[in-house]
Amino acid sequence: MNTTPPPPSELPVTSLPGVGSFRAQALGAAGIRTVEDLLYHFPRRYLDRSTIVPMTELYRFLNQTVTTIGRITGVVTLGAKKKRLVVTIRDLSSSMDLVFFQGISYWQKSFARDETLAVSGVVTMFGRRPNMVHPVIDRLENEETLEFINTGGIVPVYPSSAELEKAGFNRHGGFRKAIHLALQRHLADIVDPFDDPPAAADGETRATAAPASIRDRHALQPLRDALQAIHRPRSMEARDVARKRLVFDEFFLLSLQLALQKRSNATAEPGIAFRIDSPRARALAAALPFTLTKAQKRVLREITADMAKPEPMNRLLQGDVGSGKTVVALLSMLVAVDNGHQCALMVPTEILAEQHYRTIAAMVNDVGLNIRLLVGQQAPAMRADVLAGVAGGTVDIVVGTHALLEGDVAFHSLGLVVIDEQHRFGVMQRAALRRKGAMPDVLVMTATPIPRTLSMTLYGDLDVSVIDELPANRKNIKTAIRFDDDTATVHEFLRGEVAAGNQAYIVFPLVSESEKLDLKAATAEYERLRTEVFPDLRVGLLHGQLPAKEKDAVMMRFKRHELDILVSTTVIEVGVDVPNATVMVIEHAERFGLAQLHQLRGRVGRGSKQAWCILVTSRAAFYSGGSKSADEWKEQSDARKRLETLRDTLDGFRISEVDMEIRGPGDLWGTAQSGFPELRIANLLTDGDVLAEARAEAFRIIETDPQLRLPAHAQIRAALGPKLRARLTTADIA
Repeated sequence: MNTTPPPPSELPVTSLPGVGSFRAQALGAAGIRTVEDLLYHFPRRYLDRSTIVPMTELYRFLNQTVTTIGRITGVVTLGAKKKRLVVTIRDLSSSMDLVFFQGISYWQKSFARDETLAVSGVVTMFGRRPNMVHPVIDRLENEETLEFINTGGIVPVYPSSAELEKAGFNRHGGFRKAIHLALQRHLADIVDPFDDPPAAADGETRATAAPASIRDRHALQPLRDALQAIHRPRSMEARDVARKRLVFDEFFLLSLQLALQKRSNATAEPGIAFRIDSPRARALAAALPFTLTKAQKRVLREITADMAKPEPMNRLLQGDVGSGKTVVALLSMLVAVDNGHQCALMVPTEILAEQHYRTIAAMVNDVGLNIRLLVGQQAPAMRADVLAGVAGGTVDIVVGTHALLEGDVAFHSLGLVVIDEQHRFGVMQRAALRRKGAMPDVLVMTATPIPRTLSMTLYGDLDVSVIDELPANRKNIKTAIRFDDDTATVHEFLRGEVAAGNQAYIVFPLVSESEKLDLKAATAEYERLRTEVFPDLRVGLLHGQLPAKEKDAVMMRFKRHELDILVSTTVIEVGVDVPNATVMVIEHAERFGLAQLHQLRGRVGRGSKQAWCILVTSRAAFYSGGSKSADEWKEQSDARKRLETLRDTLDGFRISEVDMEIRGPGDLWGTAQSGFPELRIANLLTDGDVLAEARAEAFRIIETDPQLRLPAHAQIRAALGPKLRARLTTADIA
């Protein structure tokens, strides 16, 4: 009978003393279901005993940031017009005050007498009494406070939630106790993928290329030591050593996954080796009313070099709004068409599909090409005609939305798949469209610049080309922040631009009025602007809830300059290309994400005229003031950072880095759509060097041993194999 206990990755948290079904349910909702999950629930920060100062010594640290610990002895609100909340705490030596000027109603509910706090902040004096204004606060459980104060050490502070708090897993004692038990009982059972492989049964020595050399090459701590130190560090230096090992592991697992996917894409089946000489592509390039930029020519060479190879192309094309990605994609598609194959261009919205269809159809009008549109909102007879042409091979290029993925769409000979706004599609959707042909080449495009570290992870299975140059006739868009009490000035500026023969957008975050949010709505503001503000101008309305034909009609009227001002929601974020539009006004700009603001700004400045983007917000949303909770203060700070970043730079890569700092990569891309895994401890913005090391190591291993069969990789396979199998969609190591 096998009595070997299951590994920590299979042990439920209920195997730990004190974790019953109720507490396990709360942990499960946070993604903590096994003992291993609990060990990988890392502290978000630490309280360092060496920085804790007794209150009687605080006067020595005026205007310095320190930490002290005390028990609440009083909570009182003072002042009449300018109120402040004063929380008095005391330790064994003296007492001090914590002062709160903002969010008083929130903080009043947050404190209880006899509660013990660890507070960190700048020490100031009010009379002869030390105080801190709006300090950082950590709540300590009373039964462990004396032990913490007397024995010293470094105390981890864990991320928690309201549900976890109710189950006894607060940021401090609850998690510390459970993780301490898990370390005591199960740390020795954790398998380190970089341990030496076990000795052979006949006593032979271990393989000379043992994975332990990975630890040596990258100065990594053994995994069990790292897990112990990250939860119970002897010093902050020891914490840093442990963190490097755990960050490396996260990036290594992710990179193994990407390396396997990339190898699988390249070796699964042979692709199409295209002849690069394309009469249609040469004819189109010669007929263009502009000269391709050096960057466009460079990435076109990279793409066609891939197309000439017999293995399938998997390439990402990055380029800011207006950089000319569509022309590059079209020239690539003409190469495929001249080789006797069809092309599919998939985009996320019908508006963008219609825009691409019209743009491409106009450009290829003289080169003899049959291009068709396939979207959901299409008459049955029209759809049937398109499907017949695609299946019969008479359609050269089909532009469409998710409708291209439906089962009744069959290609005669699909040679090239182009996917625009790639971050809006998932890995599985990309693979589903590819299966419509016999291993066609794939080119995915995004106008959202991606930080290098995020690109290495999110699109690590793709080769990357970047158009980092705008057309020569483009002028930099000037961006300004204005407040809602400046509306008259903004409208006067708009009127001046229209008088000069230009056009403008005014974008709102909502279609109709909201009872919950005090935001202007596009429909109501359209009526007001049309009848009261600009009665002598031609004002149109566009939003996503309009019927497709009506949206198309409004877009075409604006493009033909039959409208002076287009009031819209974010439906114009992609797809509308009007070179004559020179002003983008974004109302309630604080409500938009930074990447979205950047995309909206890119709708103007498409021609040679000077363009403007005006971000309109309220002073209350921009400047500090009023009574706010901690979450509200963070939201306001993030909003201001977004607007100031957009005002101060046009660099899409810098903008994407700031967006990732604020929102995190998961929020930025959506884990369900992108397949981007959760990073529990690694930081894509600050751990780029470790990512590069882990990626190089993982790709080297998969290149030499894709099945992880060599004895030197036995521990990697044992420790990471199940996790890889759970994540992979197009490759397997079984």
